[in-house]
Amino acid sequence: MSLTPEQIQRIALLARIEISEAEAHATGGHLNEIFKLIEQMQAVDTQGVEPMAHAQEFSQRLRDDIVSEADQRAAYQAVAPETEAGLYLVPKVIE
Repeated sequence: MSLTPEQIQRIALLARIEISEAEAHATGGHLNEIFKLIEQMQAVDTQGVEPMAHAQEFSQRLRDDIVSEADQRAAYQAVAPETEAGLYLVPKVIE
């Protein structure tokens, strides 16, 4: 796939970007190189290759999920303007 300068101008118009003829020509060259790379990547046979969640296959060490601090909810809510059933009450902003 290759873009013409007219197509680049049309894309710029739709994106509300003002570009000159020289910029359209340069941008077209860059975009066409990107399209060539995409075509090369699509030409690669990927049958039998499982998708990867990440480029590097390693797992992250996780720490134990243990409580390390005392519950201070009552102390935090004591200074709040309004609370109810352990929740903070705030003014309604969306009707």
